[in-house]
Amino acid sequence: MPVQAIAWSPSGAVRIVDQRALPEAKIERDLESGEAVAEAIRTLQLRGAPLIGIAAAMGLVAGTRELRAAPRERFLARVDELVRLLGATRPTAVNLRWALDRMARVARGTPGTWGGAAVWERLQAEATAIWEEDRAMCRRIGEAGLPLLPDGAKVLTHCNAGALATGGIGTALAPIYLAHEAGRRLHVFVDETRPVLQGARLTAWELVHAGIPCTVIADAVAGLLMRQARVDLVIVGADRIAANGDFANKIGTYSLAVLARHHGVPFYCAAPSTTIDPALADGDGIPIEQRGPEEVKTVAGRPVAPAAAAALNPAFDVTPARYVSGFVTDRGLEQPPFGDAAGRG
Repeated sequence: MPVQAIAWSPSGAVRIVDQRALPEAKIERDLESGEAVAEAIRTLQLRGAPLIGIAAAMGLVAGTRELRAAPRERFLARVDELVRLLGATRPTAVNLRWALDRMARVARGTPGTWGGAAVWERLQAEATAIWEEDRAMCRRIGEAGLPLLPDGAKVLTHCNAGALATGGIGTALAPIYLAHEAGRRLHVFVDETRPVLQGARLTAWELVHAGIPCTVIADAVAGLLMRQARVDLVIVGADRIAANGDFANKIGTYSLAVLARHHGVPFYCAAPSTTIDPALADGDGIPIEQRGPEEVKTVAGRPVAPAAAAALNPAFDVTPARYVSGFVTDRGLEQPPFGDAAGRG
């Protein structure tokens, strides 16, 4: 693995790689409370739909550690408080709510005679299981997508859907890592991904450290490369997939899908089955996070637009299912519609 984005620290805190510092420095931080984890999610110290879910589950454990000796009802009240706090951090990624609901069910499902310490131990085990399951799902996504990447493949990706976005080797990058591991020659074009530059800062950093040749491009270059027949396929991640296959991903994904369709380039979405939200009929129901204008109007803290100018900053857009060649999940290469997802439907 090029990087492990999250882990337990020896003291039981949540250890993360602070992604705001990349690529200049790799800085690890130990988050000692649920509030610290919530702030880390809000401020993009960690991001990526699978990783947000894992972090929220682990944050619930860190945030209740000091109440292990408390009476059961006081402990459960704190669990409920943290579920609300963590659940409000980012609205688009379905993995966040899925992980918190799973943790809350475990807490409430413990026998009534058990005290806080016993409930806490079950929560820690459940959070660890969520993390380990995601690592295994990433590997299966990589195996499912491996046939899409023959020797010499030229791939284009958007945002960061690698190890920094998950508990394992990533989603969209997982097949790329396994193809490289198998000795196949690849070249990856990496959209810079404005406004926060997750592609340039994070995906390129991962690929360089893994020894995979890559080229960072401005987002607007993708169409030119497709016209020049320099892209064999596009593969991206997802934050939420509706039952009909419409999916939300980092802003700019929809434009890529339209370009790929126009130029006859296969376009794939890679995501764990936990990212599928079968309760949503289509993409119109996916909530789109609106972030602050400063992300658009600055680069690395330096103003690039007049202070008086307004800025629109949706974090995600929705790509209609008709533009997607296939969904690469831990269950294989799939086509919508999707029903039950990992027992959640």
